[in-house]
Amino acid sequence: MKWFSRYTGVKNRGINPQGFHVSQIKFYVLLVPLSALMLLPIIYIFSSAFKPPDELFAFPPRFFVVNPTLKNFTDLFSKLSNSGIPVSRYLFNSIVITLVTVLASIFVSSTAAYALSKKRFKLKQTLFVINNVALMFVPIAVTIPRFLVVKNLSLLDTFWVHILPVLAMPVGLFLLKQFIDGIPDEVIEAAQIDGASDWWIYWRIILPMIQPALATIAILTFQAAWNNAEISTLYINNESLRTLAFYLSTLTSTTATGANAVAGQGIAAAAALIMFLPNLVIFIFLQGQVMSTMSRSGLK
Repeated sequence: MKWFSRYTGVKNRGINPQGFHVSQIKFYVLLVPLSALMLLPIIYIFSSAFKPPDELFAFPPRFFVVNPTLKNFTDLFSKLSNSGIPVSRYLFNSIVITLVTVLASIFVSSTAAYALSKKRFKLKQTLFVINNVALMFVPIAVTIPRFLVVKNLSLLDTFWVHILPVLAMPVGLFLLKQFIDGIPDEVIEAAQIDGASDWWIYWRIILPMIQPALATIAILTFQAAWNNAEISTLYINNESLRTLAFYLSTLTSTTATGANAVAGQGIAAAAALIMFLPNLVIFIFLQGQVMSTMSRSGLK
C-alpha cells in the first residue's frame, strides 16, 4: 500500500487503525444510533425486570424504570421455594441437558459436514439438498412427525428426549460445510499421504480450522436447548425430568391470571431476565468468533 500514500499524500492507516481519525466520524454518525437501536430490547428486558407494578401497568407505557425494585425477584423466589420439587432439580436438568446437547450437536454437525464436504460417496449431494430443504420448515410444522418418531422410539418420559430431537440442526450442518469447503483439498490429501486416518484429520486439522463456526453453532444450540420448554410440555409427564424453562413458563402463566395478574407480570419480567442472562453471557464471550463466521461463511 505504499503507492497509496505516494500518490495521494494520505498516510495509510490500515483497515482497522489503532487510533482515531477524522475520516471515521461518518461511520460513528451512522453506527452509533444503529447500535443504540439494537440495544433497546436488551435494555427493556433489564428495565422491566426491576419495574414496580404501577410502572408495569402504566399508560402510556414507560420504557425505562423510574423507581427500581427487587420485589419481582423476591416474589419469583418465594414462588420457587413453594414448589413440590426443588428448583435445583429443574436447574440441574437444564444445565445437564444444555451442556450435553451443545457438545453432541457440535460433534454430529461437524462430522457430518466433514463427510459431505471432503468425502466421496453416493447420494452426497442429495443428502445435502435434503438438509437445505429442511431449512424451510418452521419448528411447528414438524411437531406431529417428531412426536410420532419420539413415541415409536420409546423416548417419551426419558432424559434423552430433551437431547436427541435437537441434534438435527440443518443450519448448523450447512454453516459448517461451507466453512470446511474453504479448507484446501491439498491439506487433506497431504495428511492422507502421510498416513493420517479420517479421525486424525478431523480432530487435528478440521476442528482447529473451523473454530469460529463451532462457536456459532454452540451459541445457536445453547439458545435452542436452554430456552426450550416445548419438549417438557409435549413429551414429559414426569415432573422431575422437566427443565427450568418449562417451570418458569408455567409459574408465570399461572400467576399472571385472575387476582394475581399484577404480581404475575412482575414475576414474568424477572423470569425473562433470568432466562436471558445465560444467552447474553455466552454471546459476549463468543461474539468475536461469531463475527468471524459471518464474514467468512460465504467465502471459499
